[in-house]
Amino acid sequence: MLLIKDSWREKGFVDEPIPEGIDLKSEIRRMAEEKNAVIMAHYYVSGEIQDLADFVGDSLALAQQAAKTDADIIVMCGVHFMGETNKILCPEKTVLVPDLNATCSLAESCEAGEFGKFVNAHPGYTVISYVNTTAATKAVTDVVVTSGNARQIVESLPEDEKIIFGPDQNLGNYINSITGRSMLLWNGACHVHEKFSLEKILALKDQHPEAKILVHPECKGPVVRVADKVGSTAALLKFAIQDDAKEFIVATESGILHEMQKRCPEKTFIPAPPNDSTCACNECNYMKLVTMEKLYNCLRYEWPQVDVDPEIAERAIRPINRMLEISRQLGL
Repeated sequence: MLLIKDSWREKGFVDEPIPEGIDLKSEIRRMAEEKNAVIMAHYYVSGEIQDLADFVGDSLALAQQAAKTDADIIVMCGVHFMGETNKILCPEKTVLVPDLNATCSLAESCEAGEFGKFVNAHPGYTVISYVNTTAATKAVTDVVVTSGNARQIVESLPEDEKIIFGPDQNLGNYINSITGRSMLLWNGACHVHEKFSLEKILALKDQHPEAKILVHPECKGPVVRVADKVGSTAALLKFAIQDDAKEFIVATESGILHEMQKRCPEKTFIPAPPNDSTCACNECNYMKLVTMEKLYNCLRYEWPQVDVDPEIAERAIRPINRMLEISRQLGL
């Protein structure tokens, strides 16, 4: 049995030195094959990790893939709640994340105890939680959604259904605006999508008048309203592939541009800048904690592992399974 060093526990990742001259990509692939491990990556992690992963996708696709994998080990290259979702769906499997510090500002904006009080204060409401939440928050939820299926799942409920939607108020406001619903919204937000600057996006549009603006629905309303396409990362990627435009201004975490450029090498993708920096792109500092070196050590030592309290997992799996079942019924 591996003896976990105290320093590893404190850091949240294995920081053993990498052997000199090692080919990280080939060694990671070798270990994955030997250990029957599947490497899954979100579109927001670095491009080099996306390139070596077995599967790359958004939150919905990653959950769907985890639910059907026959691997013994799942390595989730993304943030912590994604690892939790994988563990809830696959309790018998070992689920690893390269860095336990890769949390999520949106998940942290919706602490389970406080959200539970909010839910209890509004009896008779159906509770919809965005997948970007902790397992404990999902446990007080009736159905989970992603940005890719939120609209369809809300519309699958009766028009007069009283709904609590959390934690992303921007996504909730967007769904309300396109469905005519009046969902009661929790006051949470993603630190990446909150920062996009309407003024800077419009300035880019002036410089690239033929470019189409692609916007994630976690962005604020004024940014959403200037979009040519609003959608999840997967939906924005699909639109970029299929649309005739040659230039796109992309208002979501800049990691998605890697796959967009791979799939459409003849097109130009311009990252929308944040409002508080001279940086030309907007990155999630949590996603970028996942590195090749941490992935190598994660597989080598099979740590850090993600565990979910069985009682919480038993309650949290119900809204996740409900999401997956509705998504199957709707062909999503």
